[in-house]
Amino acid sequence: MASQPGAALRLFLLISGLRAGLLQQGRSSSLHGSSETFALPDSFYEQLQSSGERQNLETENVTVVEGEVATISCRVKNNDDSVIQLLNPNRQTIYFRDFRPLKDSRFQLVNFSSSELRVSLTNVSIHDEGRYFCQLYTDPPQEAYTTITVLIPPNNLVIDVQKDTYVEGEEVEMNCTAMASKPAAVIRWYKGNQELEGSKTEVEAMDNKMFRVRSQISVTVLREDDEVPFVCLVDHPAVKDLETRQYIDVQYKPAVMVSVVYPQGLTREGEPLELSCRAVGKPRPEKVTWLRVDDELPDHVLIEDEKLFISSLNKTDNGTYRCEASNSVGSSSADYTLFVYDPPTTPPPPTTTTTTTTTTTPSTIPDTRAAEEGPLGVDHAVIGGVVAVVVFAMLCLLIILGRYFARHKGTYFTHEAKGADDAADADTAIINAEGGQNSCEEKKEYFI
Repeated sequence: MASQPGAALRLFLLISGLRAGLLQQGRSSSLHGSSETFALPDSFYEQLQSSGERQNLETENVTVVEGEVATISCRVKNNDDSVIQLLNPNRQTIYFRDFRPLKDSRFQLVNFSSSELRVSLTNVSIHDEGRYFCQLYTDPPQEAYTTITVLIPPNNLVIDVQKDTYVEGEEVEMNCTAMASKPAAVIRWYKGNQELEGSKTEVEAMDNKMFRVRSQISVTVLREDDEVPFVCLVDHPAVKDLETRQYIDVQYKPAVMVSVVYPQGLTREGEPLELSCRAVGKPRPEKVTWLRVDDELPDHVLIEDEKLFISSLNKTDNGTYRCEASNSVGSSSADYTLFVYDPPTTPPPPTTTTTTTTTTTPSTIPDTRAAEEGPLGVDHAVIGGVVAVVVFAMLCLLIILGRYFARHKGTYFTHEAKGADDAADADTAIINAEGGQNSCEEKKEYFI
């Protein structure tokens, strides 16, 4: 059996439902106007707020972009067939169960059941922002709220510059303004794909919780910046990739470069010479001029547009040749220094022919030094061969002499007459020798 407070609450809800039926017949107005909706006593709302520890009602905050659809959901975790009600920030009833007392057709019932009341709000505006209440008529009653936050993207993005054409080296001041956004937009600057630093930002608060943001940046332009976009990019939760671009026309004086078309190697006497001058500037260079520094151009020099020709070089052509180009911004030049070398000479043919046998060893890198040395390398080979032959002949001679002396080397023996050792003098020794004087003829010498 229900308690007396519970019965009284149900009786009060029944009366409230009857009053809501009467309101549906035309006595309620839109969300922005007054509405003759029923209002519960203050003690009833105090009782709702004091029942948080037994909260059985859930809802979520909603963030929506202006003009889009916001969906409010009141969910019951464990429902006992209690009545669900949705109220606007002014405490006007939007939906009582599946009944809409408020005559605002932008509110539409999406789902109604014993566990959920889901309502959509189309074409949301800044005036719809605020706190919406979900109420569950239990014993005691419960309440939860959801906040609708409306985002407003910038409705205009403009870059202002003082002029469209600049000269290289000038400073360009650009301003980018994002009008009427909520929340305030964040502006970033880019030059091509490179982000720029050093901008100054001002944020101005407007009516209806909106903001105006102005960003300023100063850049010294170079020739590389010509036709490169300067981008003002907005970071904002209500919009993605919102940007505007500004192209700067940068004028600059010519850049001049001289190149040799022919010859590709040394410039030798008697050979032709062709030079080319290339000049790039904005606006396009009006005229390209050739001259010779500190001297007059030779009479045999031919100039055709941006090219200089000399059919046959000689030593009098030596000097510095200059190409000049100019436009409305300024002038520039580039120099080429000409030095004429002697004509190539042909080496005399060799008077002797030498056959050389060479033994090669495996190698991964071929030896090209002999081919590079030419006739001088052949002379060195001949001299080396002669020296080797002389050294070999001397060695052979030494070996022959050595063997000869070794063969005739021996000991000298003398056979003297017996008895000579006992003689007092040489004459006596000879007389006393065996065989007398006659034996002297038989004395022999031997070489062994």
